[in-house]
Amino acid sequence: MPFNIRLILIPLLLAGAAGCTRFQNNQGYIADEELVASVQPGVDNKQSVERALGRPTMSGQFDDNVWYYVSRNTNQLAFARPVPKNQRVLIVRFGPDGNVTAVERRGLELVADISPNSDKTPTLGRETGIIEDLFGNIGQVGSVPGGGAPQ
Repeated sequence: MPFNIRLILIPLLLAGAAGCTRFQNNQGYIADEELVASVQPGVDNKQSVERALGRPTMSGQFDDNVWYYVSRNTNQLAFARPVPKNQRVLIVRFGPDGNVTAVERRGLELVADISPNSDKTPTLGRETGIIEDLFGNIGQVGSVPGGGAPQ
């Protein structure tokens, strides 16, 4: 193989191989296990939890007395969808007085894989063809309800 072709072919092969690289991504709260273990039900309150763990990732949608600390590790190949490999959810529940009542840990069992049903959106009513979709409005433009001509 001539030297000029190798100078072109080698960078192209390296660029193509770089597109197949697997990416690892860490998202969310990075937990320090000592600080998480220090949060005790009946001992801590909202202020002490916030000092130890920081602001929560989110609070409960219907109850502000539930705080969530979420972290996720994913792998992704080139342009494919990220695949979750590890997930940690720390749930801290508070009583009406602001004291911690429970600390729970969850993992990948909370990850939901949602896929669309098909490439068509189901609709209620009549089925129309392409001809009716294209020409269905002919005669409808400028008409007045009740059948009269516009004044």
